[in-house]
Amino acid sequence: MRKYLKQVTGTGEAASEQSTMATVRQMVREIAENRDAAVRRYAKELDGWERDSFRVPRSRIEQVTKRLPTTFKEDFKFARRQVTEFARRQRESLSEFEVEVGDGITLGQRLIPVSAVGCYIPGGKYPLISAAIMSIGTAKVAGVDTVIACAPPRDKEGIFAYSLYAMDACGADEIYELGGVQALAAMAYGCIGMAPVDMLVGPGNAYVSGAKRELFGVVGIDLLAGPTEICIIADDTADAQLVAADLLGQAEHGPDSPAWLITTSEDLGKAVLGEIDIQLASLPSADIAGQAWRERGEVVVVGSDDEAVALSDEYAPEHLEVMTRHLDYYLAHLRNYGSLFLGEESTVAYGDKAVGTNHTLPTGKAARYTGGLSVGNFIKTVTYQRLTPRASRKIAPVVSNICDAEGMAGHKKTADIRITRYGR
Repeated sequence: MRKYLKQVTGTGEAASEQSTMATVRQMVREIAENRDAAVRRYAKELDGWERDSFRVPRSRIEQVTKRLPTTFKEDFKFARRQVTEFARRQRESLSEFEVEVGDGITLGQRLIPVSAVGCYIPGGKYPLISAAIMSIGTAKVAGVDTVIACAPPRDKEGIFAYSLYAMDACGADEIYELGGVQALAAMAYGCIGMAPVDMLVGPGNAYVSGAKRELFGVVGIDLLAGPTEICIIADDTADAQLVAADLLGQAEHGPDSPAWLITTSEDLGKAVLGEIDIQLASLPSADIAGQAWRERGEVVVVGSDDEAVALSDEYAPEHLEVMTRHLDYYLAHLRNYGSLFLGEESTVAYGDKAVGTNHTLPTGKAARYTGGLSVGNFIKTVTYQRLTPRASRKIAPVVSNICDAEGMAGHKKTADIRITRYGR
C-alpha cells in the first residue's frame, strides 16, 4: 500500500545539465591547453578576481585568525575533533595483513595514502565551513602528504574569513583563492604555482560536480554529488513539528533539493503538511525551501515498517532520518542510504556540521552501491605476492593451461619458462 498525500511535481533538468557540461568541457579543455593564462582569465571573468599570486599568504591567515570570535574557534575545534576522531577510528578499522595461501605462496595487503589531494571548499550563498573538516581534516588523518585547498573569493578581501580559518586549522598545506571549474582544473593539471594533485574532493554546485566528472581519469574523485536529499521515516509517535523542521532544514540547500516523508500514519502525514505551511510563513530561507518543497517534496503513507524500508531503499537517500518506535528494526533492515540518523534526538544538521560522521555523501540513488567520503577514500588498498621456487613450479602449469585456453601465448610463455626453470 502506498498512498501519496503529496507527490513530486518538479521535472528533470536534462537540457540544463547538458548545457552545464558543455560549458565545463570547454573550460577544462582551455585550461589543459593554456594553463595559467586560462585560469587567470576565468578567475577574472567569473569571480572578478585578479592577483599576481592566488595563494593566500600566511600573514592574511594570521590576521583572520586573530579577529574571529573565540567562541567560533572553540566550537570549530569541537567539530573538528569529533570528525577527525571518527576518521581515526575508521583508519584503525582498516588493516594490512600477510597470509600464506598454499605451500610457499605468500599474499599480502598494504594501505598506502594518496600522495596529494585537492580539496574544494564552496562559497556561494552558504559557504560550507564544515566542508574543510570533512575533506582536509579527513585527508590528513589518512596520512595524505600534501593537501591543496581552493575556495572562491567572496568579496574584495578574498575567501570568506571563517572558511579560510577552517581550511588552515584543518591542516591545508597550500590555500588558493580560486573558485569553480577553474579551481578544480588548476589542481588537477598543476597551474598557477600548484603541483598537480592525485585526487579531487569536496562539494559544490553543478559546475563543480561537472568538473569532477570531466576530470575523472586525469585524477581520482570522491563522489559526483547532486542536490542535497533528505528522507524521513516516521510513525504515529513522531512529532510533526520536528519532522517538518528537518525536512525544510535540508530543503533550504536549493530549490532542487528533494525532501521525502515516508510514514505509517496518515494522521502524521497530514499534520506535517500543515506544519510545513506554518513554518514556511516565518522561515528566513522560505523562498528557497518553499520552492524545493513545492516541486520536490513528497509525503507517502505506507502500510507497515517493511513497506517503509522497501520504499526508502528505492529512494536510496543521501540523508535518512528515522523517527519511530522501532529504531533497531530500521537499523538492522535498511540498506540504501548515505548516512542514517536514528531518533528525534538526532538530525541531519548535526551530521552536516559537527557530530563526527562525514557529510560528503552519495546522492541520486548512488547509495545503492557506495557510501560517503571516509578516511578509506584517501588510502589505496594494494596487494603483493611472494612465491618460493617450489610454489611457482606448482602454479605455473595451472596458469599455462588457462592461458592456452584463452589463446594468450605471451602469458603462457611466462608460465612455461618457470616450469622449466623450477622443474628440478
